[in-house]
Amino acid sequence: MNAFLYGIGLQFKLDIRSKSLLITCYLVPLLFFAIMGGIFTSLMPEAKDTLIQSMTVMGVSMGAFVGVPPSIVEIYGTDIKKMYHANGIPLSFGLSSLIISAFIHLLIMSGIIFFTAPLAFNAVIPSDLPLYFGVLVLFIIVSLCIACVLGLMVKSQAKLTMYSQIVFLPSIMLSGIMFPADLLPAFLENTGRLFPASWAYILLSQKETTFSNFLPLLLIFITAFILSGLLLKKARAE
Repeated sequence: MNAFLYGIGLQFKLDIRSKSLLITCYLVPLLFFAIMGGIFTSLMPEAKDTLIQSMTVMGVSMGAFVGVPPSIVEIYGTDIKKMYHANGIPLSFGLSSLIISAFIHLLIMSGIIFFTAPLAFNAVIPSDLPLYFGVLVLFIIVSLCIACVLGLMVKSQAKLTMYSQIVFLPSIMLSGIMFPADLLPAFLENTGRLFPASWAYILLSQKETTFSNFLPLLLIFITAFILSGLLLKKARAE
């Protein structure tokens, strides 16, 4: 247990020094928040009601889908994996420590947006905070599970960039955070519901919800979790 906690702490420190993760988990999301927050609230004053939710969805999606998969490839697509084998370290250790570290970073970034938006743009704070943070935690976990699938499935960094963008861009453009999703053609609106960002934005923006509203996110989580397990098992056999 102590070794596991030490690994998480070490990975957290390495991530802080990683330019890639620093850019995707902090710099780009917070810069987008600073610029687009002002634009949204100036052009559409009603955007203040959901500014925290929309900027958080964008930041988590960026950090998880663009920032995390390359770090996974660095472990499982290089000789680092052989070092794990040589020292008798389970391959799941590297993935677990990386995901927990990324979870903490994304939660910190989301917290910065949550506390800064009301001060900078007079954004409305969600009325049900336990529901908001519960959905946020679930959304981050689901997004990181999808990141695991991307990082374990694609071994080439060049190809990984393409696949990450294929997941990230529709997540943002079709989720409703840029403009109402009901303005989209039915096909694109339904396509957007395949991504966790759409459901997370709906749940984060609601004042109250039922368990059935969580089912799509839970289904995506279960699917991504099973795929990650199968891909990790395949990586052990290679």
